[in-house]
Amino acid sequence: MKERQIYVTVSDMDRLGRLVLAAITDAPDLEPLRALDRELDRAQAVRPPDVPPDVVTMNSKLRMTDLAAGQQRIVTLVYPDQANDQERVSILSPLGTALLGYRVGDEIRWETPAGSLHLRIEELLYQPEAAGNLSQ
Repeated sequence: MKERQIYVTVSDMDRLGRLVLAAITDAPDLEPLRALDRELDRAQAVRPPDVPPDVVTMNSKLRMTDLAAGQQRIVTLVYPDQANDQERVSILSPLGTALLGYRVGDEIRWETPAGSLHLRIEELLYQPEAAGNLSQ
């Protein structure tokens, strides 16, 4: 199956690239960093005003469905220092890395240490770029 194109803003691409480089020396497990780096390598970088309004970017709040469990959840995709593992999901978590750059309606299959995720992005409740908040 062909991988879907994912989109990341130029500013997120830059900040996330620096995050990966800075975290490599202290990371007890390199796999989350490698997974994020792979996603960044295949992402199309776009200027913040040009990001489609249905794309999950950093600091986006979304409603998703875990298709295996049939449960919905609302999360915000954040940088590691802002995460709380409940509503605020770190970009370095398997879930966070899986969500970055995908669009409303996309289904995502992602392997994690705990097993496979099968998610569908149902709704984007907030995206900084669409809201005109380009400084986040």
